[in-house]
This record gives sequence, C-alpha cells and structure tokens, in this order.
Amino acid sequence: MADPRFRTIKIKTGVVRRLAKEKTVYEREAEQQKIRIEKLKKDGRDEYEIRKQEEVLTESLMMVPDCQRRLLTAYDDLKGILDTEQDLKDTEDYLAAKKVLEEAKQQLPKAGEVHMC
Repeated sequence: MADPRFRTIKIKTGVVRRLAKEKTVYEREAEQQKIRIEKLKKDGRDEYEIRKQEEVLTESLMMVPDCQRRLLTAYDDLKGILDTEQDLKDTEDYLAAKKVLEEAKQQLPKAGEVHMC
C-alpha cells in the first residue's frame, strides 16, 4: 500500500499552486478592469456603465487579500508537512512540493504588508 503522506503532500501542493495562480488571475483582472474603466471615461461613456465596471473592479480587488490569506494558510500547512517529513526529502513529490513553495513565496504578502482595496 502506498504511503498516505504522498497523497497528502500532492493534495496540499495542488492547493498552494491553485491559490497562487488564483491570486495572480485576480490581480491581472483588476489591472485589465482599470484600463477598461479609463477607456470608458476617455470615450465619454454613460456614468452608469462606468459605475458598474468600477463595481467589478472593486470585487476583483477584494478577492486579492482573501486569496493571499488562504494562500498563506495553505503555504504554512504544506511547509509544516514538509518540515516534519524530512525522510521523504529525496522523493519526487517532496521535491515538487518544495518547488511550488518557492514559486508561491513570491505571492505571499511581505512582512507588515496588507493589501487593502
């Protein structure tokens, strides 16, 4: 029977990878929305349409801190598992998890940084 620790590591790795990607997508979406709003304003579009697009922007911006919070929790969880499972450090799943942690580290908030909308 396969070691259940591998399954746990794979699942936790997938969660960290997905949350890091999700945060990036929301940030990109917010930037695109800002550009869209500026274009609408420049083109003299209806104020109602601009306000609706600003609401969409606000929703995207609100998701970034939520993603960061969930990513930090998942990151710490996976890091804790890897720290306690040192006997697996030469396995493919362990090494993949370490790589994902390194990539996700860039998405974590810096010390004292708080994303506000």
